[in-house]
Amino acid sequence: MNATPYIKKNIAALICSAFILTAIASCGDTAKTGATVEAAHDHGAEGHEEHSDALELSQEQLDAVGIVIGEIEQKNLTAVVKASGQLAVPPQNAAQINVLTGGIIRKINVIEGQRVSKGQVLVTIENQDLIKLQQDYLTAKSGFSFVEAEYNRQQQLKAANAGTGKSHQLAEANYHTERARLKALERQLQQYGISISRIASGNITSQVPVTAPINGTIGKITAETGSYAQPGVSIMDIVDNSKIHADLIVFEKDLSKIKIGQKVDFQLTNQKNEQIEGHIYGINKSFENDSKGVVVHAIIKKPGTNLIPGMYVTGLIGVGTATTSAVPIDAVVRSDGKEFIFIVDNKAEVAHEQEHEHDHKGEPEEKHKEEDAKHGKSVHFKKIEVTTGVSEMGYVQINPLEKLPEHVKVVTKGAFYLESKASGPAAHSH
Repeated sequence: MNATPYIKKNIAALICSAFILTAIASCGDTAKTGATVEAAHDHGAEGHEEHSDALELSQEQLDAVGIVIGEIEQKNLTAVVKASGQLAVPPQNAAQINVLTGGIIRKINVIEGQRVSKGQVLVTIENQDLIKLQQDYLTAKSGFSFVEAEYNRQQQLKAANAGTGKSHQLAEANYHTERARLKALERQLQQYGISISRIASGNITSQVPVTAPINGTIGKITAETGSYAQPGVSIMDIVDNSKIHADLIVFEKDLSKIKIGQKVDFQLTNQKNEQIEGHIYGINKSFENDSKGVVVHAIIKKPGTNLIPGMYVTGLIGVGTATTSAVPIDAVVRSDGKEFIFIVDNKAEVAHEQEHEHDHKGEPEEKHKEEDAKHGKSVHFKKIEVTTGVSEMGYVQINPLEKLPEHVKVVTKGAFYLESKASGPAAHSH
């Protein structure tokens, strides 16, 4: 019997089996490798997320941009009560422009945002009924001349005991009646802005001016040339911001600390860097609606042109002094409506040093020192959100929103550079 075909068949089977086993092992190694890579990627992502708010600068970079590191100090600053509210003007510093008589608007002399003075002509109104009013005035004036002459004649007769008492009484009654009627027509014409002397000289007009009752700035104009102006319907408004003040809401728990004359530092929501000062001049004696808050009125010492009634404002009312945590004003940066400081992140530095030791493990000590001298020791910074209070003597009160490490170091100068670096693309390259 020939065994050669059988042997060949077995050898082929063995080769196929070995090939299959090798392929399976290769697939297992590939899966392990893929899992390792994925785990490393996840770990890297976690590490990036964990230190996404951290910054690293070398000592050379710190010196180049002038970054100074210091401590959070305890300063004896003014204790404050924080109150929110709105800017407003007194009623006598705001005016709605109305007409005393209906009529067609023939001319508008101002535009929105224009500064006007008291007595300046804003609008000219035309009404044909004004012609009859002026005619009535001229008629009354002419009739009063006769009545006045008769009254004077009766006065002379009475003085000479030549007249009758009844005639004198009748002349006196007519005199006072016509005089009152004439004065009423004069007053009415003056309210419309029509000159009495011009009417007396024969200049009758159907147009009357509407003047500004106060100094101020023109607001919204609701009328148009050729439209009909009705009495009681405002055609424009004027606001005088020279007396603008703040109405702040102080809640019941802080009300006992508030007194007239206390200093107030204002912060506008859209102008955080501008310093506005004032003082308390009035405290309401009733709660505002159901809020358990009382309106406190504060005068602004130097109101600027950028202050507009209705703006939201935060007032820091000084109620005494207290020792509080503070940093230089330059240490606080603002971004997206929030306030931040930068602290030295010691945990990140320790982790970096351990990673550096691991990378250079096994290298000669001389080479290790040479690398450290070449690159220099780096400093890690972390961005911390804070809220701020009163500012005095170049310092600002801070209240971190998270607990800070003991003896923490903060950036006292050059924080704006770290903020620009954190906000730029470089912050993600690390």
